[in-house]
Amino acid sequence: MAEYSQQVNNSLMWFRQDLRLQDNQALAAACEHARRSSVSFSKSLNEPSNASSDLSQVHSQQSAGSVRAVYFAVPKQWQAHDVAPIQLDFIERQLNVIASELAKLGIPLDVIHVASFEEIGDVLAQYLDYWQINKVFASSEPESNERLRDENIAAQGIELALFDQHCYLAPLSVRNLSGDMYKVFTPFAKKWREIAKQNQVETLAKPAAIAAPLAQPSEINLRCNKRCSNEWQVGEEAAHQKLRQFAKDKMHDYQASRDFPAIEGTSRISAYLAIGILSPAQCLQTLLAYFPDALVNDDSPGRCWLNEIIWREFYRHLLVAFPRLSKNGNFNLLANNIDWRNNPQEFQAWCEGRTGYPLVDAAMRQLNQTGWMHNRLRMVTASFLTKHLLIDWRWGERYFKQKLIDGDLAANNGGWQWSAGTGCDAQPYFRVFNPISQCEKFDPTGAFIRKYLPELDGVDLKLIHKLKIPNQAQLFDNECYFSPIVDHKFARTRAISQLSVMKRGSANTHQAVAAQSTSSAKFTKLTDTELDLDKEIFG
Repeated sequence: MAEYSQQVNNSLMWFRQDLRLQDNQALAAACEHARRSSVSFSKSLNEPSNASSDLSQVHSQQSAGSVRAVYFAVPKQWQAHDVAPIQLDFIERQLNVIASELAKLGIPLDVIHVASFEEIGDVLAQYLDYWQINKVFASSEPESNERLRDENIAAQGIELALFDQHCYLAPLSVRNLSGDMYKVFTPFAKKWREIAKQNQVETLAKPAAIAAPLAQPSEINLRCNKRCSNEWQVGEEAAHQKLRQFAKDKMHDYQASRDFPAIEGTSRISAYLAIGILSPAQCLQTLLAYFPDALVNDDSPGRCWLNEIIWREFYRHLLVAFPRLSKNGNFNLLANNIDWRNNPQEFQAWCEGRTGYPLVDAAMRQLNQTGWMHNRLRMVTASFLTKHLLIDWRWGERYFKQKLIDGDLAANNGGWQWSAGTGCDAQPYFRVFNPISQCEKFDPTGAFIRKYLPELDGVDLKLIHKLKIPNQAQLFDNECYFSPIVDHKFARTRAISQLSVMKRGSANTHQAVAAQSTSSAKFTKLTDTELDLDKEIFG
């Protein structure tokens, strides 16, 4: 008599910030798990057989399980996390692309609408039970709410396999000789390169079909507030084409051209990295295809762009090592003592590009109009808000996140704290960008300023650079252009005085931890280890 046993592995691929089919470890593992399903049967030795059977053997026939994919739409969570409407539109468009590609592989993509992370566990459990799925595959996420969500799901008994895909080298894998996380970028970058060069960069191809192709899926609608992102092409091929074109045509001049906003000198792939259309490994692989010596040669034309990849990794590693960073906490705990001015009227003027400093105003209007801002200008505008106006960096961080198509907590937080002088390996508190000289140096022809400040079309460039604009009106008037919201020399002196509380030895660190921020930020309880600040940051 024949005996049968069946083990069917049905997988669920949970898409998050990894909206791609190529080089997706979680998707590849989900497909492999399903392929390991089997149906086995054995026969008794006394049972009749045919010539092709060996009655003493157990016979097995492979029978693949199924793979489904899911994406959770969480509008309340997006609102709480200040996800930009333009980024949500970008995500929606990319979801429609990968839904079509997954259908060709026999994998349906379901978009499930829940209000927040707290609801996902129960809904997911019901989904798994309905489709008889026994394992979930997803990318890990370093942010605190996301990590708590995954811990709660695992506590429900759901088998959740997580893969570190948002960094090329997994968070906490790059440590100093004491086994601690680096707090200064330069030694982190050196160690990162040492590890990265040990192995050839490998990326995964798109998985093979798991079942017969499915019908074209229905249009996905995330049912949330969105802003058109059509200026940014979606799809993996478009992203790779953009990356290859940059590596081929512009990367060799990147160091010389990257700081000039009127020049198309940067890669503009940050939006694709933020939602995972591209992976860090794919970026590194493309870089090394054009500049093979970038990891080992300081003078390689590819080294400057490589360092930008490593900066991105550095900030993500910090987010895992210091969870308070994803809870609005200052990295430098002495910064808790800063007495921010937080003038709402001045903040609104900064948001709208009405500060009277042309480069700052043009940059903010670029952000508001396009959902993107040049990196040099992110530093200039962040420095202006935090040091010229003495407004809490968290106000600016939040505004950027609400507007940027490439919004990313780690990079946004790291950049803002660097500019404010409160972060890890940050710009010193006493270094204040001069928005006038920055304008002269990085927009020498005025091309960028004139593009976003049409009211200055007829004004001589020298007058713009020197802030001597004819008929300048007072702030909040609408004639010609605004007078400077604050005098640079006065603002610089005031900033250095106010921010000097971060000078090493100027305040007791434990008092700084207890100090209340003027923002509504809630800080987590800090351990004694976290209080042992690295002197390199403050020296």
